[in-house]
Amino acid sequence: MNLARSERQAICDTLLAVGPGAPTLCGDWTTADLAAHLWVRENEFPAVAAVMMPREHQEALRMAAARSRLPFAELVADLRRGPRGLSPFRLPGVDARANALEFFVHHEDVRRAGSHPLPPREMPEALERELWDVVKRSSRLLFRSAPFGVDLETPDGRILPVRRRRRVTVVGEPGELLLWATGRTTAAHVQVLGDASDVARLTARLGI
Repeated sequence: MNLARSERQAICDTLLAVGPGAPTLCGDWTTADLAAHLWVRENEFPAVAAVMMPREHQEALRMAAARSRLPFAELVADLRRGPRGLSPFRLPGVDARANALEFFVHHEDVRRAGSHPLPPREMPEALERELWDVVKRSSRLLFRSAPFGVDLETPDGRILPVRRRRRVTVVGEPGELLLWATGRTTAAHVQVLGDASDVARLTARLGI
């Protein structure tokens, strides 16, 4: 199975189901903002004239342009079809490696937002294995600002040490570990073991 491919279809289904004005876990972004972010990320690139602008401002302008140019349903339909033109995401293997984490985490940003968040999904075994591979591949980047090392552990006993001087252990299914490591600490279903002050220092440094 291909996690990036299946999550692309799944998030598009969910975006259409909840509509453009639903909340997400991405700050004040609505689902329309999140769809525009995902579309812009793989289809548009900063213009030469904009290189002196802060990256966040450039993305905000391109997101606004995408929303004004494409109605929500069309934007989602285009996202479902995948990157177009000269996008580097069309190169062999790039989509699978670059979008697995992106689409899974942002899908859960929609599912778990609002006053009635949805529970974790039961993922097929093959996708759970892919999620664990994503955890292993992304761990050093996700914990690059951590003040000390962390052990990531699954309920079946797999342990991934991240950096040295480990002082906190986080236990959960691979997808939940990804959510926690990307800063969705209140939405992730994990058990965090360690001194409370260490946990607070660590969670303050998480997020991408």
